[in-house]
Formats: sequence, structure tokens, C-alpha cells
Amino acid sequence: MALKQTQPLGIELAKRKIITEEDIQKALEYQREYPEKKIGDILHILHLCDDNTLLEAIGDILGEKTILLNENSIKISVFDYISYDIAKKNKAIPFEIEAGRVKVCFADTTKARAVDTIRLLLLNKGLVMDKYITFESNLEEVLNSLQGVASENIDTNRDITGLVDSIIKTAMEKRASDIHFEPMEKQLRVRYRIDGELITAVEIEQEKQAQIIGRLKAISNMHQEKQEAQDGRILLYPDYNIRVSSQKNVYGEKFVLRLLKKNAGIKQIFDLGFPKDEKLLKDSFDKRNSITIIAAPTGEGKTTTLYSVIDMLNNPNINITTIEDPVEIRIEGLNQIEIDSKTSFSDSLRTVLRQDPDIILVGEIRDRETAEIAMQSGQTGHYVLSTIHTINSIEVITRLRKMGISNYDIASTLATSISQRLIRKVCPYCSQKREFTKEEKEIMQHIAGQYNTTLDFNDKMTYTTIGCDKCHHTGYYDRIAVYEVLVIDDDIKQLIVNNASSIEIRNKALEGSYKPLVIDGLNKVLDGVTTLQELNKKLVIF
Repeated sequence: MALKQTQPLGIELAKRKIITEEDIQKALEYQREYPEKKIGDILHILHLCDDNTLLEAIGDILGEKTILLNENSIKISVFDYISYDIAKKNKAIPFEIEAGRVKVCFADTTKARAVDTIRLLLLNKGLVMDKYITFESNLEEVLNSLQGVASENIDTNRDITGLVDSIIKTAMEKRASDIHFEPMEKQLRVRYRIDGELITAVEIEQEKQAQIIGRLKAISNMHQEKQEAQDGRILLYPDYNIRVSSQKNVYGEKFVLRLLKKNAGIKQIFDLGFPKDEKLLKDSFDKRNSITIIAAPTGEGKTTTLYSVIDMLNNPNINITTIEDPVEIRIEGLNQIEIDSKTSFSDSLRTVLRQDPDIILVGEIRDRETAEIAMQSGQTGHYVLSTIHTINSIEVITRLRKMGISNYDIASTLATSISQRLIRKVCPYCSQKREFTKEEKEIMQHIAGQYNTTLDFNDKMTYTTIGCDKCHHTGYYDRIAVYEVLVIDDDIKQLIVNNASSIEIRNKALEGSYKPLVIDGLNKVLDGVTTLQELNKKLVIF
């Protein structure tokens, strides 16, 4: 709480008959035990008068606007504007936006560095800040509720075995895909990745760090003495396959746990977000004597799409074999192979070719050897599905060229390249429907026009993201993929053979059915699945 008045705040409040002298004495006694607490906050903590009346009076004395924060006063997705860590460090919460002005509540506006930090961050986003103040304990309580997980489920007073188990099980309950154990200067921070966003779960005193790291190593089957990077697995939880990676940093060893649910249901391809076009689906995956490659950075759902495609193609009349690292979902009727430290994708692929497969799923093309064998497999009667790390479907061709695959082999074997990204869906429990603004329409129409596409806004609405317990106060719940599909037709094949550049291939593709990721994303914004702000966050389109 900011203190700028010339007389002590208690005396000013007593003059206004907001509190009594007896209240002041109680507050001063409390302050002797907790000297870091300010009088205004202590009066709030001890409930010595009505909170709203007290806050309004303090605001008048200090010349500041005030607000008592609660779930209803937070009308935006807070962490779309500043991160949790910045909010906590500066004791600030953005809570409402109107006409380019963001209302931000502080615990102490006399701390110029904190105020200026938030002001500049928002200014860089093209937004103007309006200051408000509240009680520090009120702000901290709301901030704790906004951090996105029920950290109250994690009892840091438990023994180390119970504490680690609690952190992992809470992550499972919260739909987390990863857990980060991060040694910091003064504490061990634990964060969950939920729907692609990192959210702080709990901060643990530094004294427990060595024991927690020791426990993680023990259950991951890692060497206790080694501090260099290691990989391991946790097999204690029957429904999950947990991959573990450690890496030394300046404050200790950081651990990341990837949570893979063993028997997660396989979604239909259209439910994942693939454009609802049966012809495009058939052109993309109903192939023989060829290879289909799905491209995206790590963590963008490539494997999930592959599983959906394999499930769609699976029938008793064909032999499907998968080579994976690891096998994430077991599918009835498939021959699934999990590679280990002694084998590679290329080694396993050679063996599989002697097993009379019709369709082969190769988890990832990582090197030239695997790429060559995959291409040869596609040329000799098999249908190969795989993934590759690159930014879009056009760049798949460039990536294969850099691996040493000839233009002729790419043109003759690559049937389809598909790129995807995962974007968050608006929370169905708290998001509020509204009309598109004029600016949003102009941005969307301009982008669509660049690709010879028009958008129809008739009867279309978008959403304001709010935040609630269901979505961990982010305004978004679950994710969906946006796709782009490049079908390698005769014109594209000829360009590849002629060693055409990515730009030339892209321009030719745009003359046909190819549409880039952003077009599928805009259609999902138009359908109310996600927001323009979320699409921009993922693809940076304006």
C-alpha cells in the first residue's frame, strides 16, 4: 500500500473516524511483530473496519484510485499482458482494458521501479497504463489464485517422497504436459506446462532442493553422483510414461518431466482441427508408394496427428508397423516398436522392411540415413508416415535437401507435407461472446486478402477471455491444431526436380489449393474456437 501522506496514515484515518485509537494500538502491536507490514494492510488483515470503506479512504488520502480485487473484477486474461513472475516481483495485476488503456492494480505505487517496469511493458504492446492500488494481502491472494494451479494441493511440509509424489499427481490432475523443477537463487521453483503455457505451481525452500533432486534421480533411474545432463524414465504411475531430462544450471540441476498418458484416447482427425474437407483428407493420407511428412517444432502435436491418421487407416487387411521413441499410445492391431539407446530409427526401419509392412510410421526423421531409408521404403510399395522438425510444409522440401536427399527422390516419393501449430481454445466456462471490433475485422481481411481469401463476418462473433478456476484463470481451455497442407502435384514435382526455391514452390502452391497456417487459424477465429490475440501470439501475424 502506497504511503505518501504527510501525517501517519493511522492518524489520518482516525480523523475521518474510519478507525479508533484502540484500532491504531492493535495495528501497531501487530506491526512490532511484523515490521515489514504497512498500517493500511494490517488494518485489512485484522478486519478492524470495512474493507471497501478503508480502501476508499486510503485512496483519497494518497490521491490514488483504488479497487478491492476479486474474481469478478478481473476482466481480462492477466498473463496475456504480463507474466506471473513479473506480476509477483512487481506486485501488480492488470485487471481490465478499455480503448487501449489497461487498468493495473499495485500493492505499492511509491515503488517507482515496479510501476515503470509495468508501464514500459504495456507501452511496448501499444497500451497505456492506469494505476490503481489495493491491500498487499488482497493482491497476493488474487495473484496466488491466478497462478493457474491448486498449489494448496501441494503440501510442502510433507516428507520428500510425499512432496515429489504430490507435485507429480497434481500435474496429472491439472492436465499438465510437463513439469519443470527449476533451481533459483533462493528457492526451487516448480512450474507446470498446461495448454502450452508455463504456470508456477509452487516455490519450495532451497534447503529441500538437494533432497528433491535426489528423489527425482532415484525414481528416474539416474546416477546420483553425476551432475551433467542425463535422461531417465519414471515408471511408478501405471497410467503414465514419464520421460525425465536433467541439465545443470548455475544454481543446481534443472529437471523436466514429460508426462505421457499411456492410454489416452485417440481423437478423430477432424476433432484435432484438420480442415473438414473429405477430399483434402483423402488427398493427404490415402496414399501408396509414397511418404507423408508432418512438420512442426517440438511440442506442437505432430505425434497426436500421426496417431489419428494411423487409427483412421487401420484395418485387419493391412500390416501397419510403427517405430517410436517412446510408444505413447498402444493401438490394437498395430505392430509397435519402441527404440532404445542401442537402436536408432534407421536400424529399426531396416528390420521392419523385412516384416512385410504395408504402412510404416517412423516417429521422426532425424538424419540422412533415416530419410534415405524412408524414401526408399516409399519407392518400393510402402506408405510411410513420419515427422520432421521444420517451420512449415514448404520447408519440408528444403530440410530433406539439406539432409542430402536428391530432388528426384523428393519429387517422386513425397506425396504430402503438412504443417501444424497448437493454439489455445477459448474457455467455454467463462469467456464472454462479443462482436468483432472494426480493427479486428480490418486485420483479418487484410491478411486473408494476401492469400486470395475472403472472410464472411455475417452472424460471426468472437470472445473476450476472462479466466476462471476451470481454465486456471487464463481464459483458455485445451488446444486445437491449425493446419496447412501441401499436396505435391505435378507442377510442384517439376519445380522440385528443377531445384526451385522455397519461394517459387510457395507461389505455385498458392495458385492451387494450398493455404498457409494463418488462413486455417483465421477460420478458427471466425468460428469462435480461438481469438485473434491467441492466433497472433502463436503465429505473430500483426
